[in-house]
Amino acid sequence: MAGTRTGARLPPAVRTAALVARLTWLLGAISVASALLPGQRARLHTLTRVVPTPASATATAVTAALGVLLLYLAGGLRRRHRRAWRAAVAASLILVASHVLKGLDLEEAAVSLAVLGLLIASRREFRAAGDPTTRWLALRALVELPALGTALGLVLLRLDAGEIAGPAPLGDQLRHVLLGLVGIPGPVRFTDDQSGDVVTATLLGFGLLTAFVTAYLALRPAEPATSLTSADEDRLRALLARHGARDSLGYFALRRDKGVVWSPSGKAAVTWRVVHGVLLASGDPVGDPEAWPGAVVAFLDLARAGGWIPAVLGCGEQGATVYRRHGLDALELGDEAVLDVATFGLEGRAMRGVRQAVARVERAGYRVVVRRARDVPAVELAELRAAAGRWRGRAPERGFSMALCRLGDPGDGDCVVVTAYTDGPTGPVLRGLLHLVPWGSDGLSLDLMRRDRSADNGLNELLVVRLVAAGPELGVRRVSLNFAVFRSTLERAGRIGSGPVLRLCAAVLRFASRWLQIESLYRFNLKFRPEWAPRFVSFASAADLPRIAVAALRAEAFLLLPARLARLVRRSGGPAPVRPLSPPAPAATAPAAASPSDLVQAS
Repeated sequence: MAGTRTGARLPPAVRTAALVARLTWLLGAISVASALLPGQRARLHTLTRVVPTPASATATAVTAALGVLLLYLAGGLRRRHRRAWRAAVAASLILVASHVLKGLDLEEAAVSLAVLGLLIASRREFRAAGDPTTRWLALRALVELPALGTALGLVLLRLDAGEIAGPAPLGDQLRHVLLGLVGIPGPVRFTDDQSGDVVTATLLGFGLLTAFVTAYLALRPAEPATSLTSADEDRLRALLARHGARDSLGYFALRRDKGVVWSPSGKAAVTWRVVHGVLLASGDPVGDPEAWPGAVVAFLDLARAGGWIPAVLGCGEQGATVYRRHGLDALELGDEAVLDVATFGLEGRAMRGVRQAVARVERAGYRVVVRRARDVPAVELAELRAAAGRWRGRAPERGFSMALCRLGDPGDGDCVVVTAYTDGPTGPVLRGLLHLVPWGSDGLSLDLMRRDRSADNGLNELLVVRLVAAGPELGVRRVSLNFAVFRSTLERAGRIGSGPVLRLCAAVLRFASRWLQIESLYRFNLKFRPEWAPRFVSFASAADLPRIAVAALRAEAFLLLPARLARLVRRSGGPAPVRPLSPPAPAATAPAAASPSDLVQAS
C-alpha cells in the first residue's frame, strides 16, 4: 500500500524545520570530512605563524566532534526540538572559529556562518520542549562523568609515572587531565610515545562520551504520562456504541494509560501514547469515518507540537488511507485472523489437527464455560485475575494495540470470559481462560489468552472452539483472534519458487520468533482456517522506521528499560501528565511459550 502520498501539504513551519535539518546535517558531514582530510600546505604554513600547532590540532578534534554532534542534532531539528536548536546554534558558532583555526578553511567557515544565520532566522519554528526528567539526568551526567574521567586520568598518570619526563606535580597532572578531556594537550610530557597516546586517547574518549551522553539526555523528547479521564472514556464508549463495528481494535482505545485527541466536531478521536520519542496510536480512529480527517489532523498537530514522530500500529486499510491523505505512508505489518461463526466447523481434513486436539483435551476431563463478564461473580473475577497474574509469572503484562490490560472492570460488562476447569479433590480447578472485548454489537476481539502451564496441550484450541460454538447464543457473528505479524512473508516463503531474499526474511523472522512469537502466533491462527484482514503501520518517513520499531517493542513490553535506569527516571520526578485540549462535547501479556498452545495475546 506504500506509495505516493497525497492530501494537504505540510505546514510551513514543518517544511522550514526539515530544510534547516538537512542543511545542518550537511554542515556536520562537511565538518567531519574537513577534519579527516589533510589541510592545504600553504594555508597551514601561514596559520602556524599565528596559531601554535597544538591549538590547530585541538581545533581539528573539536571540528570533528562538533560535526558528529550536528549529524545527531539534525534529527532533533527535523522534529523542531528547542534544545536541539540551541545546541546547533552553539555548535555552528564554534565551528566558524574552529574551521579557521584548524587550517584557515574559510569556505567551511562560511558555510557554518550561513547555517548559523539560517538557524537564528528560523528560531521561531523550533518550539518543541524536551523531556523535563532527563534534563536533570543530563546535568547529573555532565557533573559525574567528567569527575569519573578525571579520577581515571589521574590513576592512569600514576600508573605511568615511570614514563613521565621530568617533574609532574599534582597540579600539572590535574590540568593535563582536564585539558585532555576536551582534546587539548596538557603540560605533562612522556618519555614513551605509546604511553602518552594511551592517556590522550582515553581522556579524549571519556570527554566525547560525556558530551554525547549529556547531549542525548538533554535532547531526548518528552514522554508525558498519559491517562484517560472518565469524561473522555464516556465519550469514547458512546462513539464505540455507534461505530465500534468498523474496527476490531476499537475497544482497546479504552486503555486507561492512553491520551486522546478529538476531531473539532467531537465525532472522532485518536488515542495515543508517547514512547521513545514516537507519538504512537493503534488501530483506526474511533468514531464516524467522516470525522476521521479532523481527528487525524489533531493527532499530527499534537506530534508537531511535542516534537514527536507520528506513527500508527495496526490500522486497517480504510484508516491507513485516511492517514496517507494527511502525509503518512503505509506499510503492511501483518494480518488479523477473523473467524466467521456461521461457517466455522471442525469437519474436513484441514481441521483435523484442531479436531483431534479438542477431542483429546475433552477426554482428559476438561469442561468450558462461556459467559459475559457481567455474569461472572465478583469473587470469581478476582480469582481469575489472580490466576492470570500467577500464570504470567515474572513476565511483564504485554500488549498495546490489542490488549486492554484489565480484567473484570465494572465498565467492561460486555466482555466475554471463557474458562476451562477440571475436577480437583476439593472442587473445580481453573486451568485456562480467554478474555475478549466487544467488537461492535456482534463481534469479539481476543484480549487475553492464559493457561496453567501444567494443563494439557490443546487447551487453547478447546477454548476457541467452545467460544465460537457459543457465538449464536451470545449474539456473536465474528471473532478476531491474534494478530499475525508479517504473515504474508512467512506464507510466501514456504511456497515453491520463493526467492532467496524472501527466504532470508522468513529465516530472520523465525529467529526473532524465539523472543517475539512471530511464527508461533501465525501457526496457531492458521489452525482455525481464518479469514485474514491486513493491518498496516503508518509513518511519516522511512528513516523513522527503526525508531518506530523500537517504540512499538517498548509499548508492547517486548523491549524494556533496564531496571536501574527505570528507577533512575522515576526518582527524577517522572514526566508530568499532558492532556491535549478537547473540544466541547457535542449536544446530541505473556508467559514464554514453547508451543502455540501456550500463546498469550500480544500484537
